[in-house]
Amino acid sequence: MTLTFNRKTYANLLAEVLPQPIATEAEYQRVLTIVEVLINKETTSLEEDRLLDLFVILVEKFESEHYPSQNLSTPHSRLIHLMEANHLQPADLIGVFGSSDLVVEVIDGRQSIDKSQAQKLSDRFNLPSTLFLV
Repeated sequence: MTLTFNRKTYANLLAEVLPQPIATEAEYQRVLTIVEVLINKETTSLEEDRLLDLFVILVEKFESEHYPSQNLSTPHSRLIHLMEANHLQPADLIGVFGSSDLVVEVIDGRQSIDKSQAQKLSDRFNLPSTLFLV
């Protein structure tokens, strides 16, 4: 089954959440709440995935401008954050990395995430694979 992007559905989502460049801490918190809801959904539509991608871009821009000293986010730190936010244990990622030893090495920062693993993480968390690559 091929899923088709529905522009009207996407337009309705946009109208509902009214995305815009983030200029205030209140708007930043509002967007983070929306991102969290989308990330924690069991399944998301193509339109919701596109909306999530948009909000991730807005959040990254705001954080780089307003929290430059904290802008040391790495694929490793993003994975750790997502694991904590989703209450995941290393064993939950064996399907992504292939073995518990490799999961531990990635979590400890001794092993980087390759393109294939980044795509699997992208599928797992409904986020762009580029977030998991250097």
